[in-house]
Amino acid sequence: MFAGAQVSLYPMADGFVDIILSSLSALDPWRDRLRIETDDISTLIVGPPEVLFPALHDLYVAAAASGAHLVLRATLSRGCPGEPDDPICQTGALANPSEPLVSRQQSALTALAATPETGQATDAQFSLYVMGAGDHMAEIMGCIDFLKQSGTFDRSKNFCTRLTGDAGPVFATLQQAFCQFGPPVGHVTIDLTVSANSPSKR
Repeated sequence: MFAGAQVSLYPMADGFVDIILSSLSALDPWRDRLRIETDDISTLIVGPPEVLFPALHDLYVAAAASGAHLVLRATLSRGCPGEPDDPICQTGALANPSEPLVSRQQSALTALAATPETGQATDAQFSLYVMGAGDHMAEIMGCIDFLKQSGTFDRSKNFCTRLTGDAGPVFATLQQAFCQFGPPVGHVTIDLTVSANSPSKR
């Protein structure tokens, strides 16, 4: 399987270069378990979801700690048929597609309940896209039902769902949405925007 994310940080501050470059150091503890490539547009992070999402969380929290209004944009993908399998992406975190939706929802909620808070207020919106065999709308609706019970659900919006809360549970919610819904052998993607320190919330 191939799994990963293309991630870009957008700090809205005069010192945006320093914020971006210093925040990338938050990925250093994860580099032995991820493939990380940064260029002038984005950072590619390749690896298993159970490592990928905590690394994204740490990157976001490091950047948000600047106090500047910050947006993280990411496209996450697993099982893309256009990418070769990568041994670094081997994982046991994906749900069994034969397991009933209600069981997968409960597994996601159980994992979420064990997630510690990190003290960083977070707002996010994302869309889940399930491609491949099976009833993709059943998987998406099952994910939405999970989100509504997650404690991070804010509201449904056009084309996406909004989450709010502490960064720890918010990124854990995203991880469970990515892993528990959609077939492990199919193609699943998430389009994600995360915001911190927005002046419109003050």
